[in-house]
Amino acid sequence: MMPTVMRNFSYNAKMALLKGILLGSISILAYIIVVIATTPELPASFAVNAAFSINPIIIYGTAFGVGVNVFISSYSKGMACRIDKKRKWIFGVSSGSTALSAFFSFFSLVPLGCCGSWLLVLSYLPTIFGSALSVSLIQYSKPLSYIGLIIVLGFAGISAFKLRSELKNQHQHQRHKGIDEQYIDKNIKKDNAALG
Repeated sequence: MMPTVMRNFSYNAKMALLKGILLGSISILAYIIVVIATTPELPASFAVNAAFSINPIIIYGTAFGVGVNVFISSYSKGMACRIDKKRKWIFGVSSGSTALSAFFSFFSLVPLGCCGSWLLVLSYLPTIFGSALSVSLIQYSKPLSYIGLIIVLGFAGISAFKLRSELKNQHQHQRHKGIDEQYIDKNIKKDNAALG
């Protein structure tokens, strides 16, 4: 039995929603796999519990942002108003900020003993960025994670607004086209009546 809310959705909306939920869930799974893979010295259950107790907003927020972006992209393709084609850089920036947000959130797990492999990554930061920037990246990893998440959700909002505008324009165009066709039909009928 399908919920009442889902019965009112078009096929395109259902498929887009399914893709969004699926890829949002995959992003949570990927986060968990990275936490487990980079924490070989601790039991997996401890590492996962630590990640969800310290970074729940980042984990679920990133999944939500990924899901919304996928839904909007898929839905817009199905409605023939490809906002991602016009604004490809938005999705690129959104994907980049998703990865950056997750990357910074792993640093906040290092003091708990999780993601120990990230210590190796952290040891290379001074040679790449310099000592001062490396210390700042580590010290402010949590706020930087939230900034990345805000960017992801902000671009999802921008994409939703653009999709809404495109759909509104399409609807107006179709309505005007229908009015023009009615006007032409009336004129043809008048001409046929005058000739007949």
